Amino acid sequence: MPKQDFAHVSTWVFDLDNTLYPPEMRLFDQIETRMTDYVMAALGVDAPRANHLRSHYWRKYGTTLAGLMREHDVDPLPYLDAVHDISFDPLEPDAHLAARIKALPGRRIVYTNGSAPYAERVLEARGLTGLFDAVYGIEHAGFLPKPERGAFEAIFAMDGVTTESAAMFEDDPRNLRVPHDMGMKTVHVAPARHEEEHIHHHTDDLSAFLTKIV
Repeated sequence: MPKQDFAHVSTWVFDLDNTLYPPEMRLFDQIETRMTDYVMAALGVDAPRANHLRSHYWRKYGTTLAGLMREHDVDPLPYLDAVHDISFDPLEPDAHLAARIKALPGRRIVYTNGSAPYAERVLEARGLTGLFDAVYGIEHAGFLPKPERGAFEAIFAMDGVTTESAAMFEDDPRNLRVPHDMGMKTVHVAPARHEEEHIHHHTDDLSAFLTKIV
């Protein structure tokens, strides 16, 4: 039963995009467009090539930014500012989700491959401001992205997370493998189920799932 599986958990780690808001809100579509535009300008390539590189680097390195840094020495800070300069109008407050996150016992944090300022704006638009003890962006891991083990180690050391008593909620199944290996309970939050050994639970409705474990 989910509730028994989480009885020992005292730290709750949440991804941001497509986890704390549903993918049908399509906020990340805007970011992908901005990423493609940035790649075009930074590398001097056309839109099809830029779009290919955006996707290729995401698959290979975990984020488009990681690929741009490693293969083209792109400065991360202007990139993060540019790709997160979007409209947050598609997001809607979710009072039920807010109440269920607030009811979680212990420490609650957000850890995203986006930037922390961007994450704060998403939380504000979703009515989730003030519910988390800390918000960590990719900059806090020295721009090393999930799913790299070093990224998780950096964030969890910074926060003082005891992984054996923590849980991770993520939409990207790749990003749950290291938390699983570190002893965390893992929850895949996505419309499609992935049957993989490093995923303990799956849900397509985060708010409903949280009611089962509190």
